Amino acid sequence: MRGERHMAEIDHLVIACASLEQGAEWAERALGVAPMPGGAHPGVGTHNALLGMGAVYLELIAPDPAQPDPPRPRPFGLDDPAIKAAVAGTPRLVAYVGRSTGLDALSIRLGDRAGEMRAMTRGSLRWRLLFPPQGTGLGALVPPMIEWEGRTAAEMLPDSGLRLLALEAEHPDIAALQAGLSERGLSQAVAAREGAAPRLLARIARTDGGVLALASG
Repeated sequence: MRGERHMAEIDHLVIACASLEQGAEWAERALGVAPMPGGAHPGVGTHNALLGMGAVYLELIAPDPAQPDPPRPRPFGLDDPAIKAAVAGTPRLVAYVGRSTGLDALSIRLGDRAGEMRAMTRGSLRWRLLFPPQGTGLGALVPPMIEWEGRTAAEMLPDSGLRLLALEAEHPDIAALQAGLSERGLSQAVAAREGAAPRLLARIARTDGGVLALASG
């Protein structure tokens, strides 16, 4: 498809939580596994807990009460009133992140469609994120792209036994969605299909043989 020069992968799924305590309770109830502590993202106003799922991982992310309000909105819509209201009741899938090994080349190739690059750290982990531009109408369906400096978070996490079976993206404008995924090398990693409204759907295999479906809306 147009613009697809390399194959990217899914790095992780993002679950927004009102607090990490709420997120941990949800993970044990819904997934049957307790997440492990992650850490704070200094200056970003968030902290997280993580679950390893082989080559992919699950990130539970929440506002960090130990940090002051950051100078710009927290990532993944955590400051959006609609998301805050939704996760007040239960954590929710809000985004995913793609993994690339050539973020600079991708940014150059996409030009004004690339978005904003941010360098981030947590403990010994170092990475850069390329956030797509706002206002495209595709929301979280076209993800930020991550490039790790050294080991990835997934490589450092114990394997919970959970597995991502499929990640699907739905949007009324299927052509725009397919183009956005293709430009980032994600056509094979994410199943795009036409839907009445933008929505992410992840299917996760539990260790007890069950399958949990997580939807963004």
